[in-house]
Amino acid sequence: MRAVIQRVTHASCTVDNDITGKIENGLLVLLGVEEEDSAEDMNWLGQKLVNLRIFSDEQGLMNKSVQDIDGNILLISQFTLFAQTKKGNRPSFIRAGKPDLAKPMYEEMGRYLSELLGKEVQMGVFGGDMKIDLRNDGPVTIIMNTKDKDNH
Repeated sequence: MRAVIQRVTHASCTVDNDITGKIENGLLVLLGVEEEDSAEDMNWLGQKLVNLRIFSDEQGLMNKSVQDIDGNILLISQFTLFAQTKKGNRPSFIRAGKPDLAKPMYEEMGRYLSELLGKEVQMGVFGGDMKIDLRNDGPVTIIMNTKDKDNH
């Protein structure tokens, strides 16, 4: 799994003029699922997301997690995180998980994060034409890859 994590003051997802998810103060998480991903990848990443200390404490240092601030998460599926751009000018998405694998893992990640956070995680629509609005706070943006845990 790959995730792009953005600390936001607000974020929302709209599909066909309907808001499917909306948060204030928290994390916008763009999630890509790869064919080889497993429950172990999901568990590792879920724990990292809710415990990642990227919110400011009373001294202005990044010492608080989304849990610590009672923040929210907006989870968006994004297969393009697995784009391969080495050859030519058109990206290849061959490494991205097929919908029959990726959709259930995305939905399970939403349930898992809700359980860890103790509140409902807001979601996009898997495979939908989503419009994401956000205000990145900081800006703080972090990239994680469950296949490269030593470096993230």
